[in-house]
Amino acid sequence: MTIHEELTFKASPDQLYKALTDSSQFSELTGGAPADIQGEDGGSFSLFGGMITGRNIELVPGERIVQAWRAGNWEPGAYSLVKFELEKQESGTRLVFEHAGFPEGQGEHLKAGWNENYWKNLKKYFGED
Repeated sequence: MTIHEELTFKASPDQLYKALTDSSQFSELTGGAPADIQGEDGGSFSLFGGMITGRNIELVPGERIVQAWRAGNWEPGAYSLVKFELEKQESGTRLVFEHAGFPEGQGEHLKAGWNENYWKNLKKYFGED
């Protein structure tokens, strides 16, 4: 199973990119949840106080974020692939999101988590709620 989402945000691609790759902005948009993001290719990240960890595989400012991503309760060494594609539109940015390669049976839980912890928080952060 792959989670595929397409969402629109009023923020620019650069604003959205920074919110997802800057430790302080990510922490702010998630209501103060601890975040440590090394914003370069190969850099590690730890989100929500270590509940989510991984590495940035490819970072193209304002365009694309590709991550090796894992939840803290997965088997050691189990990683999935997360991709955020940012496309400029007149009114902001279209985000094309894909999450693949996660453990069997995790799809519905992960999809709900993306909505609750990322999409709703990003909308609120950019004043769209």
